[in-house]
Amino acid sequence: MPEPGAAPRRSPQGVPYAELPHIVNADGLHLFCRYWEPAGPPRALVLVVHGAAEHCGPYDELAQRLKELSLLVFAHDHVGHGQSEGDRMVVKDFQIFVRDALQHIDLMKSRHPNLPIFIVGHSMGGAISILTACERPNDFAGVALIAPMIQMNPESATPFKVLVAKVLNHIMPSLPMGAIDSKWVSRDKKQVEAYVADELNFHGGLRVSFGIQLMGAATRIEKEIPSISWPFLLLHGDADKLCDIRGSRMMYENAASADKKMKVYEGAYHSLHHELPEVAESTLKEVSGWITERLPEQQAS
Repeated sequence: MPEPGAAPRRSPQGVPYAELPHIVNADGLHLFCRYWEPAGPPRALVLVVHGAAEHCGPYDELAQRLKELSLLVFAHDHVGHGQSEGDRMVVKDFQIFVRDALQHIDLMKSRHPNLPIFIVGHSMGGAISILTACERPNDFAGVALIAPMIQMNPESATPFKVLVAKVLNHIMPSLPMGAIDSKWVSRDKKQVEAYVADELNFHGGLRVSFGIQLMGAATRIEKEIPSISWPFLLLHGDADKLCDIRGSRMMYENAASADKKMKVYEGAYHSLHHELPEVAESTLKEVSGWITERLPEQQAS
């Protein structure tokens, strides 16, 4: 509880957290949350996990689609992202993202026990989703991954660049590296314009320390892949310059799961749910259909 007389905690945008749905993580930081609750009793819980430098707001269309199928969808802005506390795009350890996801899942499980749980993750959110499911492999009915970050792009993570990044991480961890190039988000110009105009997205350069955390996550995932047994769906564009499709192919080919599916969108860029209309619609249909097929039979009333 805050001390008497203490100023109310506010989001980076200046809104008191008392007025915003939020959770407080293990480090005492407030994380902004969104909930999409169906009109009737939910058939399952779905955590949506957003990517680096963005926030959970742009997942509304996907969440609404799932909500219409009687699924209770929930999400939060990661530490240092969107309307959550924390230095922008700084994380001491990638595991914090995983820990916070598990905390939010446990909260929703306590409110809705016995419901199956799914995760939908995009980009860096895909990496978080994979590691979250690996921590509790028996807890999840399935994981849907949209252009997940599994492997570092070999062109941008050459051995020399990795060595330089590791050295810089000791000397100047806050040094900005390159920013995410918005033109590679989508082939739909309107979606790129919306991404650029969204003030809750982070448009600065990614710090060296953040890049090191992403590399560490990719290394962890590669070790975990052979033992992955939970059901998963992989969707990836073959012209994605932000998250390498080779990572998705590696996961699909090497994971032990009996229930796995991969769909490749020819010519598509990174944010498949915000791609050209036919790709975006197909992505929403694939995710919602895949989850629906894995729901328990509804009891006759």
